[in-house]
Amino acid sequence: MRSVAGEVFLLQLAVVMLLVAAAVVALVVQARSAAMLDARHRTLAAAGTFAESPGIVAALRSPHPSAVLQPRAQAARKIAEVDGINVYSLDGVTLTHRDPRQIGKRVVGPFSKAAAGKSFTETFQGSLGRSVVSVVPVKDPAGRVIAVVSSPVTVQNVQNMVNRQLPVVLGSAAAVLALSAGGTALVSRRLLRRTHGLGPAEMTRMYEHHDAVLHAVREGVLIVGSGGRLLLANDEARRLLDLPADAEGLPVADLGLEEAIAGPIASGRPATDELHMAADRLLALNIRPTAPYGPAGTVVTLRDTTELRALSGRAEVARERLKLLYDAGVQVGTTLNVERTAEELAQVAVPRFADVVTVDLLDPVLRGEEPPEASTEMRRTAVVGLRGDHPLSPVGELIRFAPTGPVAAGLAGGRAVLEADLRATHRWRAQHQANALQILDRGIHSLIVVPLRARGVVLGMAGYWRGQDSPAFDEEDVSFAEELTARAALSVDNARRYTREHHMAVTLQRSLLPRGVPEQSAVEVAHRYLAAQAGVGGDWFDVIPLPGARVALVVGDVVGHGLHAAATMGRMRTAVYNFSTLDLPPDELLSHLDELVAHIDTDEQEWQGITGATCLCAIYDPVSGQVTAATAGHPGPALVDPDGTVSFPEVPVSPPLGLGAGLPMETMTLTLPEGSRLALFTDGLIESRDRDPDAGLAALRAALAGPARTPEETCTVVIEAMLPARPSDDVALLVARTRRLDPARIAEWEVPPDPAAVSPVRNACARRLADWGLEDIAFTTELILSELITNAIRHGTEPIRVRLLYDRSLVCEVSDGSSTSPHLRRAEATDEGGRGLFLVAQFAERWGTRYTDRGKIIWSEQALQDGAAPPSMDLGEALLAGWDDEGF
Repeated sequence: MRSVAGEVFLLQLAVVMLLVAAAVVALVVQARSAAMLDARHRTLAAAGTFAESPGIVAALRSPHPSAVLQPRAQAARKIAEVDGINVYSLDGVTLTHRDPRQIGKRVVGPFSKAAAGKSFTETFQGSLGRSVVSVVPVKDPAGRVIAVVSSPVTVQNVQNMVNRQLPVVLGSAAAVLALSAGGTALVSRRLLRRTHGLGPAEMTRMYEHHDAVLHAVREGVLIVGSGGRLLLANDEARRLLDLPADAEGLPVADLGLEEAIAGPIASGRPATDELHMAADRLLALNIRPTAPYGPAGTVVTLRDTTELRALSGRAEVARERLKLLYDAGVQVGTTLNVERTAEELAQVAVPRFADVVTVDLLDPVLRGEEPPEASTEMRRTAVVGLRGDHPLSPVGELIRFAPTGPVAAGLAGGRAVLEADLRATHRWRAQHQANALQILDRGIHSLIVVPLRARGVVLGMAGYWRGQDSPAFDEEDVSFAEELTARAALSVDNARRYTREHHMAVTLQRSLLPRGVPEQSAVEVAHRYLAAQAGVGGDWFDVIPLPGARVALVVGDVVGHGLHAAATMGRMRTAVYNFSTLDLPPDELLSHLDELVAHIDTDEQEWQGITGATCLCAIYDPVSGQVTAATAGHPGPALVDPDGTVSFPEVPVSPPLGLGAGLPMETMTLTLPEGSRLALFTDGLIESRDRDPDAGLAALRAALAGPARTPEETCTVVIEAMLPARPSDDVALLVARTRRLDPARIAEWEVPPDPAAVSPVRNACARRLADWGLEDIAFTTELILSELITNAIRHGTEPIRVRLLYDRSLVCEVSDGSSTSPHLRRAEATDEGGRGLFLVAQFAERWGTRYTDRGKIIWSEQALQDGAAPPSMDLGEALLAGWDDEGF
């Protein structure tokens, strides 16, 4: 009801109700007036008719006129539908009356006019109440009035007649009111839809805003009907199109517009920012249909772009500059290579900003080092935009810039230097004295040099050159060049920092990886290490000689790349080497390594834990030909038999290092024929993004199979067959071809648990040494064996065995069934024993204890050189070293 439609509905309903009420009142009044008029006519007619009725004169002159006239009067009253037909004599005696009791009575009434011969009708208060009475005289043939006839009708009866008509009047009024209200409601509903339920204030405000916007907006607005007739035009449209005052209502074709602008406006087709000429103005035309928001037609907007045309070129340049900065952010710094990043800067700026770009960097930056203070000595790193022989310095040349040139000025001021016209200035010629004319002849005429500055440090200079038909650089170009160079400088500095870290990681890794293979006779070894495309990784290998002519082959992998991976790899290799000195079997060695890694991972002071580390350890004994291997999350080895058959022995796999939770490791033991090849590798050899491990193992099998090759040849064939030029993961490969120790160089004896058995065994060993040509070390060997056998008999249990191995050194081994371990100590002056192991340590190059499943082995190694004792100590000194001065 607050809307315009609601208010109109209420107003129309009130008007209809007033009209209906007025009509009803008028009808009632008209009915009453008509009823009174009808009563007058009826009474006059009834009285006149009775007065002129035949026989009335005779009846009046008869002796009893009432008896004759009374029946007639009653009958006439009913016929005339009046309240009575009364006959009065001239002297006022009632001759006939509706009430017979009134007959004969004298009445006084207004009958004087009738007695005078005139008829009349009046309203007066009679015996029946207020009535309408008509009085007519009765005349004889001679024209004399002989009586008076009156016919009354009461006003109440007249009112009853009107009241009988009131239901019809009121019903008609109600029907008219209902029909009017329904029609008003329909009209109001349609109005509600048209006004969208808006109230008067809202519609007024909308109209005011619409009118204000329509005429105040600085765009021309036209509304064109479906027939191409202009319906509305605002002030701006009238100004832009120079429309006449009576333009609204005319067809667009009759507005006097040029066809170039009138045709699109009248066509009604949609358009977006179409440019059309209207007189001397360039107008941007937009056309949109009004449907479904209104009746069919179009709304046309016009915008004067004459002034914007001059700015469009500058806006396009600004857009291109922004796009160039975006492209530079994407294309510069795609690699962490300093030279490549400099080339990307030059490539992204040519030809969209400059025709030629040169980039010069300080030598320390190219090496990844921290640049010194700004220097005018730089190395040309990139030249883009010139082909073939050109007058500018080539890539790789060391340039010493002149102190008066623009480069020196840019370094001193720390900002870009503009040489807008190289022909008009001579400052840049100091640097290009020999080829300045050649540069100008190539069409180069403008230059901007910008320092490559990142994090407060100058890394080099970037030169932007324009030539041929390109416009000269201006101050806006200088600002853009500084922004572009600043973004590229961060990428160059990131590449420099990566280069420095990469060099450090490579140096660290090279210092941690084996530089060569130690001398040993158990296996012939070759190895390869390939760094990943991402840089230095954590793959490593090692070959560790062990007592008893044995050798340990180890391959490990630490997930990740960079300094942390290299440092972690070094820690792992050092730990494995240290555990190997304890002469542990592979499973125990990996168990200790697992505990170490778990301890490091839980150390709160450790900046990063060792996560994702795996290791494979294999120990080969050339005496028995057995290899014992254990792995912690690492791929097992590949075995190539002498006939070229390749197999992958199933090594029990334990969890990666640091995740074992103290669980024991499992081992695999195989006896290998001489000439077999063991290939130990990291997962980068068989796994890649486009190859699963099974396919990698099949490819490795194919690469290893075939005729007998040396380990070096095997490594070459495997790397060429398995890996691309730049693998995604680093790879370590270790190939070992097994050898067997000549049985003639092995001597063994069973020793009874009797001290008297020491001498025969010692003598037998001396004879075997003589057979081997080792008489020079026979005495020291007999001394060492005497001490070791005596200790085994005294402190050990059966069985006691002695074994001599003649390899690169002489190895003496004494084994027994006990697990007690001897230890070296300096005997006191009063001690009766404790000096035997001291002598063994003095005369042997190395000695130690190795535990087995059935006891232990005490071993010693003697170098095959002249003399039994070290050069700095003779035999007497060695014996006396077991006592101090107080002992004498």
